[in-house]
Amino acid sequence: MTDAPGLERMRIDYASRPLDVADLAPSWHDQLTGWLDEARAAGTAEPNAMVLATADPDGVPSSRTVLCKGIDAAGIVFYTNYTSSKSHDLNRTRVASATFPWYDLQRQVQIAGRVERCSDAQSDAYWALRPRGSQLGAWASAQSTVVAGRNVLDQALAGVTARFEGNEAIPRPPHWGGWRILPWQVEFWQGREDRMHDRLRFDIGRDDSWSVRRLAP
Repeated sequence: MTDAPGLERMRIDYASRPLDVADLAPSWHDQLTGWLDEARAAGTAEPNAMVLATADPDGVPSSRTVLCKGIDAAGIVFYTNYTSSKSHDLNRTRVASATFPWYDLQRQVQIAGRVERCSDAQSDAYWALRPRGSQLGAWASAQSTVVAGRNVLDQALAGVTARFEGNEAIPRPPHWGGWRILPWQVEFWQGREDRMHDRLRFDIGRDDSWSVRRLAP
C-alpha cells in the first residue's frame, strides 16, 4: 500500500531493440561513448548527467547527480569541490559508482570502480572552459556546508565577483578539481519486453583484460 494514489499501477512496457554481446563495441569506453552520442542525438536532456553514489567509512550511502566531463580508456571524469560531502567520502573510501539514466531510450549504464584525483593540469584545462559565472560560483560556495539563508550565498557571490572584477582570467580554486572513476565493471542495460531486460557487463580480470558477461534481469 502507498499514500500516493496510482503508484502501484505506474508502469511503462519496454519494447526496445535487443542487446547482445555481438552488438557491443570492442571496449566499454567505446560502447559508453557510442550510447552517449545516441542519447545526445535523440535530444535527451543532460545526456552526460550521471547519478554518483558514494558511502562514508561507516557505510552510510548518499547519491547525487553530477555531469560526466570526460571518458577514455582509463575511466570517466567529473569535477567538483574537494571539500564537498562527496569528496570527503571519496577521500576516505576511494571507491564510487555512477549510473547514466537514459529513461527515454530505455537504457542505463552503471559503472563501479576506484577513484583518484585528476592532475592539476587536467583540472586547470577544464576550469578554463567553464563559464565565468560558474567559476565565480565555485569560489563563492562552500559546498555542502549549512548556511543561514539564500542571502548568505548571494553575498558570497557578490564578494567574489567584486574580488575578481577586472581579472580577465579567474584562477582555479585550490579546493576545486576533477575526480576520475577507474572502473572494474561497467554494465550496459537495455529495457526489454516483460521485464526480461538485457544486461551485459564488462569485468576486468587480474591480468587487466576485460571480459563480458550476461546477467539475469
